[in-house]
Amino acid sequence: MPEAALEVVPDPIALFRQWLDEATRHEPNDPNAMALATAGHDGKPSVRMVLLKDVDERGFVFYTNKQSRKADQIQASRSAGLLFHWKSLRRQVRVEGQVADVDDADADAYFRSRARISRLGAIASDQSRPLPDRRKLEERLAEAEARHPGEEVPRPVHWSGYRVLPELIEFWQDMPYRLHDRMEYRRRSGTGWQTTRLYP
Repeated sequence: MPEAALEVVPDPIALFRQWLDEATRHEPNDPNAMALATAGHDGKPSVRMVLLKDVDERGFVFYTNKQSRKADQIQASRSAGLLFHWKSLRRQVRVEGQVADVDDADADAYFRSRARISRLGAIASDQSRPLPDRRKLEERLAEAEARHPGEEVPRPVHWSGYRVLPELIEFWQDMPYRLHDRMEYRRRSGTGWQTTRLYP
């Protein structure tokens, strides 16, 4: 359990990367897993787990089927929230911000890095749509494999990525007696980040 209070640093992205590196060494499964919260035109929230695939000063990147429910909601609001929870380290990070599309070159590069069966699955799956039975998905996967017998599998036009552009990043770590440590960073236009320590 952390016993030292969080120190104010000028760059929350650098701190996030440090925490992610530590999680990669200690978290047993998917240290890059994050809860993605979105809302559609009706304002009703929806949340699911996705995987962080890149992070830099521009933001936090994940990939998905752009015909999915999450994509419909992102299109409606162009904003999202993220939550990383590393139970083994007793830490979490919240991110809120606007959402931008990744460019085609980045989407192509990441798609090529995936396992072949995952690339074929992106073609076969109508994500979030009703599936009559599991056999139908397996049939569609076999059809995709027959159409693309080699290693080269083209990225479907409906499969790409999003970048959450952080406006708020909050770091939380467990402290004894529930006197937890919280540090909030808010982006200020043209002037970097404003830092505020929060009550637990």
